[in-house]
Amino acid sequence: MLGVTAYKTIEEKRAILTGLAKKIWECPEGPYLEYKACEWSAEVLRDAGFQVETGVGGVPTAIKATFGAGHPVIGFLGEYDALPGLSQKVSTKKDPVIEGGWGHGCGHNLLGVGHIGAVLGMQAEMTEKKLPGTIIYFGCPAEELLTGKVFMARAGVFDGIDAAAAWHPGTMNTVSKGNCASLNTFKLHFKGRTSHAADDPYNGRSALDAVELTNVGAQYLREHVTSDVRIHYVITDGGVAPNIVPDKACVWYYVRAATRDCVEDVYARMIKIAKGAAMMTETELEIEFIGGCYPTCNNHVLVDSIHQCMTQVPRESWTSDEIAFASEINESCDEQCEMTRTLFNLPEDEHIHDGVIPIQSKGESSSTDVGDVAHIAPTVFFYTAAASIGSPGHSWQTAACSGMSIGEKGMIFAAKVMALFGLKILTEPGMLSEAKKEFDLSAGRKPYTCPIPAEITVPCEK
Repeated sequence: MLGVTAYKTIEEKRAILTGLAKKIWECPEGPYLEYKACEWSAEVLRDAGFQVETGVGGVPTAIKATFGAGHPVIGFLGEYDALPGLSQKVSTKKDPVIEGGWGHGCGHNLLGVGHIGAVLGMQAEMTEKKLPGTIIYFGCPAEELLTGKVFMARAGVFDGIDAAAAWHPGTMNTVSKGNCASLNTFKLHFKGRTSHAADDPYNGRSALDAVELTNVGAQYLREHVTSDVRIHYVITDGGVAPNIVPDKACVWYYVRAATRDCVEDVYARMIKIAKGAAMMTETELEIEFIGGCYPTCNNHVLVDSIHQCMTQVPRESWTSDEIAFASEINESCDEQCEMTRTLFNLPEDEHIHDGVIPIQSKGESSSTDVGDVAHIAPTVFFYTAAASIGSPGHSWQTAACSGMSIGEKGMIFAAKVMALFGLKILTEPGMLSEAKKEFDLSAGRKPYTCPIPAEITVPCEK
């Protein structure tokens, strides 16, 4: 039966996989700073006989680990960066390890390792059955900045793959034919002239005024964009004291939309607003374009296959201790918990999802740089339950679940699902043929052009 050897191998390697996930959880590293996670992940893959390259695409913490030969070539998209301010112990109460420190509030300690488990399981079954084809683990840094895979794509790292799979820890076992949003991220730096805010304010030119006028313009713009557009921001520099007219200020924006063209249009309009604000305040504007990513393009053929695999792969039962932990976690986010139960018609006493949700059609307003890979080759993006059903994204609750057995079980299930999915591609050539046909005919999909210009370098430092 297909997958049996892969499942067995993943179980045999379980201690290695959960140990690696725990090490990465205990040593959270920010985007482009994932040196330990990269080193530890590469070591596991080398020990397993993969041909491993690090620093691929000019990104120091990126990995390309290859096994096999010939086509089809299947990529598995791992990640391992953490989030600021989400340091958390394995606790049902908010309890940071380091106040204000980094933490895995998006479960990326599990994400990278889950994909490693998948390729290790596939490797064993490919060897046993002498299956032709190539599997590649891509360690992709800085997903939280939505640029890691984009820089890798710009360098051609994903060229030549026939299909790709991406799993993300979530609160449900689910996959959708809808897509995540495209995005541009940029900072607007204004430079003015300082003066005493009481004695001679007329001599000053406030950079903060320019930021605030930009933000006001953005609020009015919201009425005149399509409903899929999201515009959000933080002021990262607003001056040093109220009695000093700020001579510098900065606002950081994200613009999201369902399509790349729409993002580019709204971005251009935002730049016009910022230029107008600079003119009104007699300040200078510097535009720092950080990056952008494509919307996902979830391949429906591959979605059907992943969903089938999710229903076929045996799922572990949740223990009473895990259910009790999840129940306490859910008390801290009861509104989110009730909304999830209502949306998916779950029992009132279900604290961790157990089952597989029917294929969804609705997309998401969030973004992921998986989208750039999905415009290079047919790609599928899915979730498994690795946290309590109420745990919000980017939260201490998710960080807590990601550091213990709830997250680990979700990761192992995902590894087995991806292993079976990959084996189906290797043994059912008609499926990949249909996926490629759909990819070629995808409505609105254009040939991939990297949204990050060549002159922008990878923002990494040791």
